[in-house]
Amino acid sequence: MISVIFDLDGTLVDSEPNYYESGRRTLERHGVPDFTWEQHSRFIGIGTLETLGILRERYAIRTPVEQLLAEQNAAYLELARTRTEVFPQMRKLVERLHTEGTAMAVASGSSLEAIDAVLAGTGLDALLTTVVSAEEVAHGKPAPDVFLEAARRLGAEPADCVVVEDAAPGARAALAAGMACMAIPYAPGIAGDPAFASAGLLFPGGQPEFSADAAHEWLAARRAR
Repeated sequence: MISVIFDLDGTLVDSEPNYYESGRRTLERHGVPDFTWEQHSRFIGIGTLETLGILRERYAIRTPVEQLLAEQNAAYLELARTRTEVFPQMRKLVERLHTEGTAMAVASGSSLEAIDAVLAGTGLDALLTTVVSAEEVAHGKPAPDVFLEAARRLGAEPADCVVVEDAAPGARAALAAGMACMAIPYAPGIAGDPAFASAGLLFPGGQPEFSADAAHEWLAARRAR
């Protein structure tokens, strides 16, 4: 039996605009008025705490990183509850797997509070009830901890799990966990990253190319082995 573990941000939902806007507001409050989407995009797939630590040093911000994180999280939660969009083909896949009784989980670098806000705001909380945050494990992606913990909670062996990911650190984490990976790069330009070479199924064009039917067919073939 195959279990499916979904990354959240950039995979199930298009939350990056909310992360960018909350980060931009936080940096602006601390004297950085011109933080662009292009600059933000370089940190996609990296945890918020780690990103803020880098930016704090880069811009010589004196405020402790913990306070910056609290400010950004507050701004993000406000946006997440009302402005998060689920990728339509992803919702279709989740609904189909749920109907079939496939065990599923969300394993994300976001905080539990942020994950819950997004799932509740999009209605995915009714379909995805097993959730693991990086704040619950020792190491975030690209370490395999969140995926291994998700498998443990599902009662599944890592070899029987498929990770669905959009970012290179997540693909590396899936490989390190001994799990198969379905990769849908958030930015098509990163599809050539070596981390995606190990993916069992790759949609190099990202979400515009992703098909719930193609993904389900691939999962069914793995299940039949």
